[in-house]
Amino acid sequence: MGKGMPYSDVEKGPERGQEKRRHRSRPPPPQICPPPEKPWFPWLVPVIFSANLIMFIITMYINDCPSQENHPRCVLPFLKRFSFQPFKENILLGPSALTLQKLGALEKNLVVDDGEGWRLLSCMWLHAGVVHLVVNMLSLLFIGIRLEQEFGFIRIGPLYVLSGLAGSLASTNHGKESSVSVGASGALFGLLGAMLSELFTNWTIYTKKCIALLILVSVIAVNLALGFIPKVDSSAHVGGFLAGFFFGFVLLVRPQFGYVSRKYIPSSYNGKLKSRHKWYQYALGITATIILVLGYTYAFGKLYGIPPMKNLP
Repeated sequence: MGKGMPYSDVEKGPERGQEKRRHRSRPPPPQICPPPEKPWFPWLVPVIFSANLIMFIITMYINDCPSQENHPRCVLPFLKRFSFQPFKENILLGPSALTLQKLGALEKNLVVDDGEGWRLLSCMWLHAGVVHLVVNMLSLLFIGIRLEQEFGFIRIGPLYVLSGLAGSLASTNHGKESSVSVGASGALFGLLGAMLSELFTNWTIYTKKCIALLILVSVIAVNLALGFIPKVDSSAHVGGFLAGFFFGFVLLVRPQFGYVSRKYIPSSYNGKLKSRHKWYQYALGITATIILVLGYTYAFGKLYGIPPMKNLP
């Protein structure tokens, strides 16, 4: 009889094959699916809407067109003290410029010479007329509620106010010395600018990127173009838009696609984890912060005539 193969060699071959098959058939790491984020309840934007509406009613009450000394031919006189100034004075169905000035309208001479810096913020809550109010409030509801649902009042509140402040600074620095300016346009354009930068910095989470970008750019272009109509303060629109655009990189950053918070990851999980943000999100946020600090510093310095710092060590 011939010699047979050793027993140990016979067993070793099949064992290696079984190990390889087991290795190939090893299941992949389990997919981690955290619960979807709940939308924020939008209460701040309706409050801003209500505040603007109440301020306009108060403005018209104080204006009291029929009781003015020159006895103007008020529009809609049956509204009595809530009737509007003549069209030759205010085509937007609203109060007189003097009434707006008394209540906090923006005017460079009063801000700089009389030290009434509070007008940089108070003008955001006043409107020149019904037409002005309706256009701005529809924009606020259309844009603001969507942003507050996604990012919450903690981010949208500062974004709205600081963008409005930037619009006031731009209007005061580039407008006429004695011109009176009111409205929430700077803050609203800040929300539009933030929507654009939010799309860029959170690019990975959007599916139809090009369509979203095209729609948003079209809306922004139309609104900016309307700002160059005569007697419309385009400086406030541009200033608010730029501030909101850069604030979006700081305040509206979302985790990158595929990120899972550690509180949803089991301790036995050995798969690869993604970082919370992309490197370019950090870079854009830092760059935008520097630009904002320099921009506000320059605007306040130019407004109050602070001499440039020279011969620094």
